[in-house]
Amino acid sequence: MSGRPPFTELAAAPASGRIFRRPLRPGLADVIGDGRDGRARMDAIARWLQDIAFLDLVDAGFQGRGAWLVRRTRIRVERFPRFDEELELATFCSGIGRFSAERRTTVRGGNAHVEGVALWVCMDLDGGQPLRLPEDFVAAYAESAAGRRAPVRLRHPDPPEGARSVRWTWRASDLDLAGHVNNSHYWSPLEERLAGVEPERIDAEVEHRSAAHPGEARILSSGPDLWVTGADGEVQASLLSDA
Repeated sequence: MSGRPPFTELAAAPASGRIFRRPLRPGLADVIGDGRDGRARMDAIARWLQDIAFLDLVDAGFQGRGAWLVRRTRIRVERFPRFDEELELATFCSGIGRFSAERRTTVRGGNAHVEGVALWVCMDLDGGQPLRLPEDFVAAYAESAAGRRAPVRLRHPDPPEGARSVRWTWRASDLDLAGHVNNSHYWSPLEERLAGVEPERIDAEVEHRSAAHPGEARILSSGPDLWVTGADGEVQASLLSDA
């Protein structure tokens, strides 16, 4: 569509610096499709990226030091992971701002290949304000970031006039510890669009503007792109894709 920005760059793995790795096997709740080789869902992949980001922070000693909220996530699937496939996730910091950090993650298996990048904002646990990253965090991750920044400004366009609108409902079970709909669930509208389709690859990016809560919402669509709004019409997130 006109005015669509390029997706977030997928920075190459660093020659040096911290890279955190963990194995994973997709389970029954991670996949969709008939038979035993169901493909991993996009919302499940988003959850894997979220989980390994948390595990890396724990391993580095930063658990509980601020609350990290996702601003934007890009997932580029070259080959979908499959049920029970042995995978390795590798993640590293690819950019640092004053109170934000960019994280790159690669998912590899015998056949699977996924590249992801997410922009995270660190918030104060008490006041909910952006929290400047401490010096020891910067020291731990600066080498892999290699001088790249992590700007938090919004990049996605507003929905165009005449976008198609359908009803959507967020459930109480979609909430996370922050008390709002978890970022991984914003990929569900894309999965609904893919119902009955077996894509070989996909490239998509979600950008979050404001938090969603249980209740009625709307999904606006124009071409391959989607926007999530509240019942009042406020845009809460956008999902641009090549699907």
